[in-house]
Amino acid sequence: MKISYNWLKWYTPDAPTPEKLADIFTYHLTEVESVTPSPLQGEAVDRSLSISDRRAGGEVIFDLNILPNRAHDLLSHQGIARELAGQLEIPFNDPTSKYKIPAVAKALVGKQELNINIQTPNCRRYMGRIVRGIKVGPSPDWVVKHLESIGQRSINNIVDATNIVMFDCGQPCHAFDLRKIKDSKIEVGPAQDGKELELLGSEKIVAKLKNTDTVIATPSPLQGEGRGEVLALAGVKGGTNSGIALDTTEIVLEVANFDSTAVRKTARRLGILSDAAKRFENDLSPELCDFAMLELSALIAEVACPERPEGVEWEEIIDEYPVKQTERKIEISTELINKKLGTDFSIDEIENVWKRYNFKYEKNESSFTITPSALRLDLVIPEDLVEEVGRILGYDKVVPVLPKINFTPKINETWTKIASARNKLIADGYREVMTYAFTDKGDVQVLASASDKKYLRTNISEGLKKSIALNQINAPLLGIDKVKVFEIGTVFSKGKEIVNLAYGDKKNVTEVTLDEYINTTPPNLPLSGKETAVHSIPPDKRDKGGFFKMWSAFPFISRDIALWVPADTSAESVAEVINKDIGDLLVKGPDMFDQFKKEDKQSYAFRLVFQSFDRTLTDEEINPIMESITKRIGENGWMVR
Repeated sequence: MKISYNWLKWYTPDAPTPEKLADIFTYHLTEVESVTPSPLQGEAVDRSLSISDRRAGGEVIFDLNILPNRAHDLLSHQGIARELAGQLEIPFNDPTSKYKIPAVAKALVGKQELNINIQTPNCRRYMGRIVRGIKVGPSPDWVVKHLESIGQRSINNIVDATNIVMFDCGQPCHAFDLRKIKDSKIEVGPAQDGKELELLGSEKIVAKLKNTDTVIATPSPLQGEGRGEVLALAGVKGGTNSGIALDTTEIVLEVANFDSTAVRKTARRLGILSDAAKRFENDLSPELCDFAMLELSALIAEVACPERPEGVEWEEIIDEYPVKQTERKIEISTELINKKLGTDFSIDEIENVWKRYNFKYEKNESSFTITPSALRLDLVIPEDLVEEVGRILGYDKVVPVLPKINFTPKINETWTKIASARNKLIADGYREVMTYAFTDKGDVQVLASASDKKYLRTNISEGLKKSIALNQINAPLLGIDKVKVFEIGTVFSKGKEIVNLAYGDKKNVTEVTLDEYINTTPPNLPLSGKETAVHSIPPDKRDKGGFFKMWSAFPFISRDIALWVPADTSAESVAEVINKDIGDLLVKGPDMFDQFKKEDKQSYAFRLVFQSFDRTLTDEEINPIMESITKRIGENGWMVR
């Protein structure tokens, strides 16, 4: 959300410098993605009461990353200004009393009044107003500068007025050409499947509607035949068929509130991320509509008919509000706040937070009953208010103190059994593996999974056999002669979860429940609850035979070397030469894998395996080692083949 510093200053004239303001945003509100000077040049902010004196001049623009928990009230200049006023205890200029309310036409001879019919719960409030005698044209300079300062382009005075209101107070608005609304009747309801609507915008977008979408439309000319002409996609965008034209003289102002989930689904399905949809999908209070209609009416009066206000007719506002937003009351005590935060704030400090944000509240000794602003949809439970106190008074005031916890730890019986069984198997030369718990058949099915992983396993043995087969291929490179593995894990049979244990080699795999293994195979060194599996392995067996040595997570590199030596030269002496000063990267070998005689010469072939525990090796690291080995072979009078 781009925020104009000059725009903010009109509401909070005592706001600090942009540099200090950026720090306040960062430490108390939200992330500041950028702070950039505006390319526009002009006067500094004017604090007069007139709307048109709010000029966007040479200033600073903040790009704030407003998170969803506060998007309902902070995606606007007024929302940010109110927040700053509360945080910094500075005055907030409420503009409500400064807007001039247009006089309502007394008589509408031969003209139909606006009729609004809400036919879906996805529309929570709809306010409409007919204005006649306006003149469409370019916007005043101050409007253009306001919009351009935050990266928006000016379209015309009517559309610009709706955009100014949205970026000012956060409520999306719209204006229809009254000529396109037959009999001045509007219906808000579900769309008809397959119907198309061309949307407003610089690019042509034709939306194919579904009955899950909410639309603004005219009534059907035939009763029971669905909708008439669709005027707009509710909460997302208006249609080109009802947009404002240069010859438009009569308009309908729309200020409405739509269900956040419904708007988000429609916008995401069509891939339309409009500014209006962004605000509606994060939810808005229906109570915001009153102020938005007041501000929009005042702006239209100023920018669309400034020269002849007496020639403009303003009809009564039609307000359909089926279910009003209920007032929330939250009870909270000083004790709860300090307990949750780990602080010692006084009742006066906490009460000051409610005053700074203009919350209505009742005080009862050390407790409060808070009535948050209708716009603060994020304040629902006591913990929400606890967070407000901590954020405003400062989390830096929370002194870190270790809690005093006096309790006797309980030994986890299942974990103790698993650790004991694991120690026994590791001491017997087994390595632990973990196989996949999802399979292509079983008793318990899972949703939205791959075709061969639709079920939870009923046994461990099948996965263990596959693991043995795969590891057997690489056994020589792993430095082991025999693959012996085990797994302890959960299986799911007929709705029950059981901890099983399976162990074995390529010849045989045994699977039993964990309890059966513990009862029939006494563990080698049972745990007391404090020992670890490593500590319980006898010292004389650790790292013996390679069965307990940790495997590296990085790939290995193997190299083969074959050479001719005199017939009376033993393989052991050749291996000794190869292994001399070879370094610590060699993890296996040299292992002879081929030999034969030819005349008076003996041929040997050895394999060397290199691997690191902290990185992936490269040829550039291994090649010098192999060159050194080749050189030593030559110095002994032998020949590499």
